[in-house]
Amino acid sequence: MKIVVIQGPNLNMLGIREKNIYGPMKLEDIHAQMKAFADQNKTEIEFFQSNLEGEIVDRIQECIGDADGIIINPAAYTHTSIAIRDAIAAVQIPTIEVHLSNIYQREEFRHKSLTAAVCAGQITGMGPFGYHLAMVGMTQILSEVAAMKEHQAKAQAAAQQK
Repeated sequence: MKIVVIQGPNLNMLGIREKNIYGPMKLEDIHAQMKAFADQNKTEIEFFQSNLEGEIVDRIQECIGDADGIIINPAAYTHTSIAIRDAIAAVQIPTIEVHLSNIYQREEFRHKSLTAAVCAGQITGMGPFGYHLAMVGMTQILSEVAAMKEHQAKAQAAAQQK
Protein backbone atom coordinates (compact mmCIF):
# COMPACT_ATOMS: atom_id res chain seq x y z
CA MET A 1 0.00 0.00 0.00
CA LYS A 2 1.41 3.40 -1.01
CA ILE A 3 0.23 6.89 -0.12
CA VAL A 4 1.51 9.99 -1.89
CA VAL A 5 1.37 13.25 0.07
CA ILE A 6 1.19 16.34 -2.15
CA GLN A 7 1.80 19.76 -0.64
CA GLY A 8 0.93 22.98 -2.44
CA PRO A 9 2.37 26.48 -2.56
CA ASN A 10 4.06 28.09 0.43
CA LEU A 11 3.85 24.98 2.59
CA ASN A 12 7.63 24.79 2.33
CA MET A 13 7.55 27.97 4.46
CA LEU A 14 5.78 26.35 7.45
CA GLY A 15 7.42 27.28 10.72
CA ILE A 16 8.45 30.63 9.21
CA ARG A 17 5.29 32.19 7.77
CA GLU A 18 2.25 33.31 9.73
CA LYS A 19 2.84 31.12 12.78
CA ASN A 20 -0.33 32.57 14.31
CA ILE A 21 -2.31 30.81 11.54
CA TYR A 22 -0.21 27.78 10.61
CA GLY A 23 1.72 27.16 13.83
CA PRO A 24 5.45 26.70 14.44
CA MET A 25 5.85 23.19 13.02
CA LYS A 26 7.93 22.81 9.85
CA LEU A 27 6.80 20.72 6.91
CA GLU A 28 9.69 18.30 7.49
CA ASP A 29 8.39 17.67 11.03
CA ILE A 30 4.88 16.96 9.76
CA HIS A 31 6.31 14.57 7.19
CA ALA A 32 8.42 12.81 9.85
CA GLN A 33 5.28 12.17 11.92
CA MET A 34 3.44 10.87 8.86
CA LYS A 35 6.38 8.61 7.99
CA ALA A 36 6.37 7.17 11.52
CA PHE A 37 2.66 6.38 11.23
CA ALA A 38 3.20 4.84 7.77
CA ASP A 39 6.07 2.68 9.07
CA GLN A 40 3.94 1.45 11.98
CA ASN A 41 1.22 0.47 9.50
CA LYS A 42 3.54 -1.09 6.92
CA THR A 43 2.61 1.57 4.38
CA GLU A 44 4.91 3.16 1.84
CA ILE A 45 4.73 6.95 1.82
CA GLU A 46 6.15 9.54 -0.54
CA PHE A 47 6.21 13.32 -0.16
CA PHE A 48 6.05 16.01 -2.84
CA GLN A 49 5.83 19.79 -2.48
CA SER A 50 5.61 22.39 -5.21
CA ASN A 51 4.70 26.03 -5.55
CA LEU A 52 3.74 25.42 -9.18
CA GLU A 53 0.25 24.33 -10.23
CA GLY A 54 1.40 22.34 -13.28
CA GLU A 55 3.91 20.34 -11.23
CA ILE A 56 1.14 19.42 -8.78
CA VAL A 57 -1.09 18.31 -11.67
CA ASP A 58 1.79 16.25 -13.09
CA ARG A 59 2.43 14.56 -9.72
CA ILE A 60 -1.25 13.69 -9.29
CA GLN A 61 -1.27 12.12 -12.76
CA GLU A 62 1.94 10.19 -11.99
CA CYS A 63 0.08 8.46 -9.15
CA ILE A 64 -1.81 6.28 -11.65
CA GLY A 65 -0.47 2.75 -11.20
CA ASP A 66 1.98 3.99 -8.55
CA ALA A 67 -0.14 5.00 -5.55
CA ASP A 68 -3.16 3.63 -3.74
CA GLY A 69 -4.10 6.90 -2.06
CA ILE A 70 -3.33 10.62 -2.13
CA ILE A 71 -3.30 13.10 0.72
CA ILE A 72 -3.23 16.63 -0.64
CA ASN A 73 -3.04 20.13 0.73
CA PRO A 74 -3.52 22.23 -2.39
CA ALA A 75 -3.05 25.36 -0.22
CA ALA A 76 -4.10 28.50 -2.13
CA TYR A 77 -4.85 26.40 -5.23
CA THR A 78 -7.76 24.91 -3.27
CA HIS A 79 -9.77 28.00 -4.12
CA THR A 80 -8.59 28.60 -7.68
CA SER A 81 -7.41 25.46 -9.48
CA ILE A 82 -9.81 23.69 -11.76
CA ALA A 83 -6.75 21.92 -13.20
CA ILE A 84 -5.89 20.27 -9.85
CA ARG A 85 -9.56 19.41 -9.31
CA ASP A 86 -9.74 17.79 -12.75
CA ALA A 87 -6.51 15.85 -12.17
CA ILE A 88 -7.82 14.43 -8.87
CA ALA A 89 -11.08 13.43 -10.58
CA ALA A 90 -9.25 11.89 -13.54
CA VAL A 91 -6.92 9.57 -11.63
CA GLN A 92 -9.75 7.97 -9.62
CA ILE A 93 -7.49 7.35 -6.62
CA PRO A 94 -8.92 7.91 -3.13
CA THR A 95 -7.84 11.41 -2.07
CA ILE A 96 -8.15 13.29 1.20
CA GLU A 97 -7.79 17.07 1.28
CA VAL A 98 -6.08 18.60 4.34
CA HIS A 99 -5.79 22.20 5.55
CA LEU A 100 -3.91 23.27 8.65
CA SER A 101 -6.19 26.24 9.28
CA ASN A 102 -9.98 26.22 9.25
CA ILE A 103 -10.56 27.71 5.82
CA TYR A 104 -14.19 28.41 6.74
CA GLN A 105 -13.15 30.76 9.56
CA ARG A 106 -10.87 32.78 7.33
CA GLU A 107 -11.39 35.28 4.53
CA GLU A 108 -14.50 34.78 2.42
CA PHE A 109 -12.50 33.85 -0.70
CA ARG A 110 -11.08 30.84 1.19
CA HIS A 111 -14.50 29.39 2.03
CA LYS A 112 -14.89 27.65 -1.34
CA SER A 113 -12.83 24.56 -2.11
CA LEU A 114 -12.82 23.61 -5.78
CA THR A 115 -11.04 20.35 -4.97
CA ALA A 116 -13.09 19.00 -2.03
CA ALA A 117 -15.95 17.73 -4.18
CA VAL A 118 -13.67 15.22 -5.94
CA CYS A 119 -12.00 14.04 -2.71
CA ALA A 120 -13.15 11.27 -0.38
CA GLY A 121 -13.03 13.78 2.47
CA GLN A 122 -11.64 17.02 3.79
CA ILE A 123 -9.90 17.74 7.10
CA THR A 124 -9.61 21.40 7.99
CA GLY A 125 -8.57 23.40 11.03
CA MET A 126 -6.85 20.66 13.02
CA GLY A 127 -3.31 21.97 12.52
CA PRO A 128 -0.60 19.36 11.93
CA PHE A 129 -2.82 16.73 13.61
CA GLY A 130 -5.01 16.95 10.51
CA TYR A 131 -2.35 15.05 8.59
CA HIS A 132 -2.44 12.26 11.18
CA LEU A 133 -6.22 12.12 10.85
CA ALA A 134 -5.80 11.93 7.07
CA MET A 135 -3.41 8.99 7.47
CA VAL A 136 -5.91 7.18 9.71
CA GLY A 137 -8.72 7.92 7.26
CA MET A 138 -6.72 6.87 4.22
CA THR A 139 -5.63 3.64 5.93
CA GLN A 140 -9.29 2.84 6.59
CA ILE A 141 -10.37 3.69 3.04
CA LEU A 142 -7.61 1.56 1.52
CA SER A 143 -8.44 -1.35 3.85
CA GLU A 144 -12.07 -1.19 2.73
CA VAL A 145 -11.04 -1.05 -0.93
CA ALA A 146 -8.78 -4.08 -0.46
CA ALA A 147 -11.56 -6.02 1.30
CA MET A 148 -14.01 -5.17 -1.48
CA LYS A 149 -11.55 -6.32 -4.17
CA GLU A 150 -10.92 -9.56 -2.29
CA HIS A 151 -14.66 -10.19 -1.98
CA GLN A 152 -15.16 -9.52 -5.71
CA ALA A 153 -12.30 -11.86 -6.63
CA LYS A 154 -13.78 -14.66 -4.48
CA ALA A 155 -17.22 -14.13 -5.99
CA GLN A 156 -15.77 -14.19 -9.49
CA ALA A 157 -13.78 -17.35 -8.76
CA ALA A 158 -16.88 -19.04 -7.34
CA ALA A 159 -18.90 -18.05 -10.41
CA GLN A 160 -16.24 -19.50 -12.73
CA GLN A 161 -16.29 -22.83 -10.85
CA LYS A 162 -20.00 -23.29 -11.54
